[in-house]
Amino acid sequence: MTEKRLTQITQEIQEIKKELLEIGEMRPGSLSHQYKVPEKKAAPYWQLSYTHKMKSRTDYVRPSEVADLRRQIATYKRFKELVTCWVDLAIEHSKLKSQLMKQAGIDSPRRKTSGANTPTVLIDLESD
Repeated sequence: MTEKRLTQITQEIQEIKKELLEIGEMRPGSLSHQYKVPEKKAAPYWQLSYTHKMKSRTDYVRPSEVADLRRQIATYKRFKELVTCWVDLAIEHSKLKSQLMKQAGIDSPRRKTSGANTPTVLIDLESD
C-alpha cells in the first residue's frame, strides 16, 4: 500500500508541475471598490492591496484594468493552491519513504559533518 501511495503521490506532483508550467500572468492581492467620499459614495475608484516581501502595498487601478487584474489575482490564488498542495504531497512522500526504509531495516542517510573527528587525507602532488 505504501509503495502504491508513493507512486500516486509522484504522479500527482507531476500533474501539479505541468499545471504550474501553464500558469500565465499573476498578481497577489485583493481588489476593492473604494470611494473618495464614502458618505456620499462619490468619486469611486478601484484599489489593489497586497503584501510582498513583508511590505504592505496599495495600488490604484484604472477601471479599464479591473477585468485583467481579476484574472491575474485568480491565477495567483491557483498558483498558491498548487504550491501548497505540492508541499503537502512532498511531506507525505518523505514520511512514507522514511517509513518504508525503516520497515526494510535501512537507516536513513545521515549528514556527514566536518570537524575534529573527520579524517584528513593528504595528497602528495610531487612526483619522483
